Amino acid sequence: MFRRTATSAKERSFLHVIKLVSPFVMVVVLQATIAGLSLEVMSSVRAYVAGEAMWSRSQKNAVYFLNLYLHSGEAGQFAQYQSSLAVPIGDEYARWALERDPVDVELARIGLLQGGNHPDDVPGLIWLFRYFHQVSFFRDAIREWTATDPMLLELNVFGEVIRGELKDGPIGDSGRLQFLSARLSELNRQFTEHAERFSAVLGKGSRAIKLTLTWLNIATAAALILLLIWHTRRLVLQRQAFEDALHAEKERLAFQASHDWLTGSVNRRAFEARLQSELDGRSEGALSLILLDLDQFKSVNDSCGHLAGDRLLCQVAQLLQQGRRPHDLVARLGGDEFALILPQCAPYDAVDIAERLRRSLELFSFAWDDRCFAVTASIGVACIADRDTTLEEVMRQADAACYRAKEKGRNRVQVDNGKPDVVVVTRPREAARA
Repeated sequence: MFRRTATSAKERSFLHVIKLVSPFVMVVVLQATIAGLSLEVMSSVRAYVAGEAMWSRSQKNAVYFLNLYLHSGEAGQFAQYQSSLAVPIGDEYARWALERDPVDVELARIGLLQGGNHPDDVPGLIWLFRYFHQVSFFRDAIREWTATDPMLLELNVFGEVIRGELKDGPIGDSGRLQFLSARLSELNRQFTEHAERFSAVLGKGSRAIKLTLTWLNIATAAALILLLIWHTRRLVLQRQAFEDALHAEKERLAFQASHDWLTGSVNRRAFEARLQSELDGRSEGALSLILLDLDQFKSVNDSCGHLAGDRLLCQVAQLLQQGRRPHDLVARLGGDEFALILPQCAPYDAVDIAERLRRSLELFSFAWDDRCFAVTASIGVACIADRDTTLEEVMRQADAACYRAKEKGRNRVQVDNGKPDVVVVTRPREAARA
């Protein structure tokens, strides 16, 4: 059973950790994905820029070598023309393969390799074309690329025509030679224009992609920072709430440890600690202690039950709290016994306070189930002038005074200050009335 509980606690702890870190993991994964995508896109665009340079140079070389062959008739120059022409033709085949439905990836790969592209760049070239060919800048670049198809066809035909005419030797017709040379120059000019526009569009798109991906990375980084701030703030607030709850619980437990659960007054333990503190730290002024014992509590308990007795104790505690100074202390010592610590209170003031309490209780009437009870108390007052007096001696003096007040008829105040009895005589009152 214990093992199952421990395992369950570990699982809950693990799940809690996963829940805490999952937002960060998702943002980090998103950041890594965007960074990887950025690198792939930029690498593929770079491969297209490099391929465009080779594509453009090969077209110009094909025109150049064919023009040399036109004037010299050397077979080596025609072979160089064919080798140069194979590069843009390979790129053209690759584009056709990528525009097919479905895409012929293998044919596209073969065409791009024929176009002189590095084998490591080929997958990126195919991926960028397949998934980004509708992007405006890339679409414009492809349009310039496609526009050279008729020129390549014408250049290929020109090569065959020129080779056919040179089989019987150099072309003797100067007009014919000038026409073919002029047409090659025109093709070269057109190739150059399209290549420049292709390069310009690709460069503009590359810069736009770089800017977009940079801002996207900044946005995800900002999102990660904001998430971190939010999560940290949430953890701080949770910790603060936990600390507040813990502090409140400590205060509640401390209150329970030092206060009576029924009346909310200080209990005996806290009362004795406060009294000892007053005895230890008293530097000037008298200290007085009042001990109060209810006279009719047992009759209320016996006739009406403990619930009525508890209600009476609560009301008496509230009555004793009325008019107290901030540094006075009211405590319930147990049962129907209460005590008051009065720091810096002269004996005559303590007796006056005790008599006022006695009078307030005498005038107080406790009602329960259509019955009304008179409530009185026997009160003992101990006035301490000697700072070396112990707590036990003070309690003994106050208890003895309270006992004598009860012995002499109840509903009275008895003072014990180390001298012969001083009694505040009062008229006894009926203990209870129907």
